[in-house]
This record gives sequence, structure tokens and C-alpha cells, in this order.
Amino acid sequence: MIEPHQLTESVTMRLLRPGDAAALCAAYLRNRDYLSPWEPVRPGEYFTEDWQAADIAGRLAAHEAGEGCPFGLFAGKRLVGRFNVAGIVRGPFQSAGLGYWVDSEYAGRGVASAAVRRIVAVARDELGLHRLEASTLLHNIGSQRVLQKAGFQQIGMAPQYLQIAGKWQDHNLYQVLLHA
Repeated sequence: MIEPHQLTESVTMRLLRPGDAAALCAAYLRNRDYLSPWEPVRPGEYFTEDWQAADIAGRLAAHEAGEGCPFGLFAGKRLVGRFNVAGIVRGPFQSAGLGYWVDSEYAGRGVASAAVRRIVAVARDELGLHRLEASTLLHNIGSQRVLQKAGFQQIGMAPQYLQIAGKWQDHNLYQVLLHA
């Protein structure tokens, strides 16, 4: 069982719950412009409580199936970040991907670094994974620092890796080996 974890004096990380849809919707609305250069183009419905409720339900179903872990960062009841371990593959691979964002008001305050370090520990100790992967846009220096502080190493660059902000963009690829 993945327990809530106090990341800083004011921020806690825990698995998302069905009742978090309104908080997640509010966080996306608050950060819509801030996140737009770093994310895919989202349809208008994405920024609704119904969409977020359905997304949380799908991610919790994937969690129950052992395929992912949807985390939220909370300052009190206010959601201030989202971190997803997704695409868990078992067998000889024992790997997953990590994606995340932090509220603009919490960026640069060490919250993302603390969350990624905690997720690395969860991936190793509770999920039994061997590798955790992540990618960043080439110019996302802040996210690259977050990953490096948590032990990730750059392993390459993937041309036109993801469609972000409406265009195919190159990404740096990172990994951390959990059982070296």
C-alpha cells in the first residue's frame, strides 16, 4: 500500500482519489497558460470536473491492475501538482514512465525534486521496478534538474518524440536504474 508522504512542511503527496476531480480541475484551470508550452494541446472538455473524474477513475483502475500510480501533491486541500507513474511493464523489463507537473506557485521551491525522489523510492521499494524513465523537452532545464537531483541520467535524445503545444518536439530521455 502506497501511503501519503509529507514532502515539505506544507505539501503532501498521495495517490489521487475519486473525490479529487474538483481539485484537479481547479489546478488545471489555474495553470492552463503556465502548462500549455509543456503539454499536448487539450480539448476544452479536459478542463472540466467530469473529464478529470473520468481520468482519475481510469488511472485508479490502472493502479488496481498494477499498471500505474497517479499521485497528487496537496497543500491542504489544494492540489498543487500531478505525478504519474504509468505504463508499468513487468516480466524481464520491470519498468515504467514518469510524467509530472507542479503548480506555477510551487515551481522552483523544491517540491518537484522531493516528489520525484519519493517516487523513485516507491518505484524501487514498493513497486519492485528496475527502471524508471522520463523525458523532457530540450529546453526544459528546470525539469532536467529535477530528474538529475533524483538520480536520473540522460540516455539520449529522441527527435520528434511527442506532440507538445501542437507540434512534434524533440525530447531528452532519462532513466534511473533502481536495482543496479
